[in-house]
Amino acid sequence: MEERLDEVGKEKGVTFEISYDNCNTDSAVLNQIIANFMADKVDLMIGVATPVAVAMQAATEGTDIPVVFAAVSDPVGAGLVESLEAPGANITGTSDYLDTDAILDLIFAANPDAKSIALLYDLGQDSSAAPIKNAKAYLDKRGVSYKEYNGTTTDEISLAVSSIVADKADAVFTPTDNTVMTAELSIYETFTEAGVQHYTGADSFALNGAFVGYGVDYVQLGEATADMVAEILCDGKTTADLPYQTFDNGIVTINTETCEALGLDLDTVKEAFKPYCTEIVEVTTAENFS
Repeated sequence: MEERLDEVGKEKGVTFEISYDNCNTDSAVLNQIIANFMADKVDLMIGVATPVAVAMQAATEGTDIPVVFAAVSDPVGAGLVESLEAPGANITGTSDYLDTDAILDLIFAANPDAKSIALLYDLGQDSSAAPIKNAKAYLDKRGVSYKEYNGTTTDEISLAVSSIVADKADAVFTPTDNTVMTAELSIYETFTEAGVQHYTGADSFALNGAFVGYGVDYVQLGEATADMVAEILCDGKTTADLPYQTFDNGIVTINTETCEALGLDLDTVKEAFKPYCTEIVEVTTAENFS
């Protein structure tokens, strides 16, 4: 996103002063960060992921500070916007809406005999509600059993993972859930050692050890977010002028280390996935990802 803003700034003859901060999923820290931004009289706020965007929208209500969200899976369901065409209020942005059916297709492409699927997510994450509902409908239609496992912290997610392993699930689905993504580095080895494949709603999970991440091209999403910021700050557009944007799903990210540890042949997996994606990316586990 920053590279794109630099590029646009050069084109328009302006310099964007950007302040970053990370709340690390701590709501109290998040609220303080937003208060600091408002005290600094920023011209615009960018909120990455649903909880941040929701907090920014609430804090800026009644002010003239526009908010541009990025990587929010279900902006309407989270109450951020009224509709795709007419965001309303002081907010718009980019969505990484997940095509749930497509990622579940991958599970059965790799293992056509899968009989039991675990749904791992944080009940408190608004972004998880719609894809989990869609996953249940998909599995019901297919006649495959499933069980839900929840947690709101890394420790709770780790306990849920232990239950999944004990219950002998064939595979695990997690949507674009920030709580589970944060915990992934702590849980992926447990899944791998048990031979359980973890299918997730973003490439960041795979970078943190999950077998498969699936979804949008986040580079493209970041560039589009930057373009919206520039339109508001430089071109006189308002958030109401800019419908929020969605992007085509279709990029599968495979963690090759995890694939090997699961005893799977990478070429065979890639061949099975080809009909269900537009691109396959190979990664290895990064100890830190941001």
